[in-house]
Amino acid sequence: MKALLTILLLSAAMQAQSFQVSRFALPDAPKPQHPFWTFENKVSASVLAGLIATDAITTQRGLSEGFREVNPIMRPFVTRGAVGEAAGSALGFGAAIGVAYCMHHTHHYKAERIAMRFMVAGESGVVANNIVQLR
Repeated sequence: MKALLTILLLSAAMQAQSFQVSRFALPDAPKPQHPFWTFENKVSASVLAGLIATDAITTQRGLSEGFREVNPIMRPFVTRGAVGEAAGSALGFGAAIGVAYCMHHTHHYKAERIAMRFMVAGESGVVANNIVQLR
């Protein structure tokens, strides 16, 4: 009798595992309406990366000609040579893209576009200043 009860309980448990309830199924997650890597963001990030690379090159050239770094945050990086400059530039680029992504993630799309444009404009000014100082 004990064996028959065990078999009956196991077969009921086996049948319960194959039972599907579609009424309690979760709906699909909504697709994001605004992807972060739009064409505009790709172009802005590419231009920003180019400007940061140009800033790094002109800064190292200025340091080799006797100038000094005026940015107190970047000074510890750029005085360590090209490796330090690359690390500082990568941190700066990551911070810029991170700020834009945080704005995007919190659905501040207009602020995200404005911030990216200000970052590109600010870096353009820095590069222009470096070029003028080197001439």
